[in-house]
Amino acid sequence: MSDAIRVFVVDDHDIFRAGIRAELPAEIDVIGDASEVPAAIEMILEREPDLVLVDVHMPGGGGRAVIEGVHEANPDMRFLALSASDAAQDVVATVRAGARGYVTKTISPQELADAIRRVHEGDAVFSPKLAGFVLDAFAAIDIKDIDPELDQLTKREREVLQHIARGYTYREIGEQLFISPKTVENHVSNVLRKLQLSNRHELTRWAHDRKLI
Repeated sequence: MSDAIRVFVVDDHDIFRAGIRAELPAEIDVIGDASEVPAAIEMILEREPDLVLVDVHMPGGGGRAVIEGVHEANPDMRFLALSASDAAQDVVATVRAGARGYVTKTISPQELADAIRRVHEGDAVFSPKLAGFVLDAFAAIDIKDIDPELDQLTKREREVLQHIARGYTYREIGEQLFISPKTVENHVSNVLRKLQLSNRHELTRWAHDRKLI
């Protein structure tokens, strides 16, 4: 199954994880699963799946904690939330954390497989009712207040950017944000690439110009 989509499943219900394995077609290869947030983050970073199916409500911070924990080290990992909750606040919070889609557990196996394929290909996928929550949430943001360059940075990348602009070293930033200096370096590299800047000096000037200090 060299062309299979490699999926990791995070859910605190054993029966549900087993059901996912049984129902998905052969072209979607479930390469692992976890029921707890810390183990999920560790195993996802170790196995590097193409996509992670993640439940929203679990002990230890739930799906949002998994997404944010993985994105610390691998900001390109794709997540599809699969939850029993269809509450607007859950949908919006999970999307803001970095999920590329959100579907409910009432979805059929065929619909889930299609959602996985679409997120893997780069689409954003939502159950019809839930898409309205996301549109409403982001429609409430005044477009004049959006900086297109800044908006492409993740929450953690913005935090690292601010610390860099304040003159902190990678080690000091790591201590402040509870991440390794190597992870800080990875975030800085991503910020430089996204903003098309060459070095730390240009990054600091860019942040100062936008009053991000």
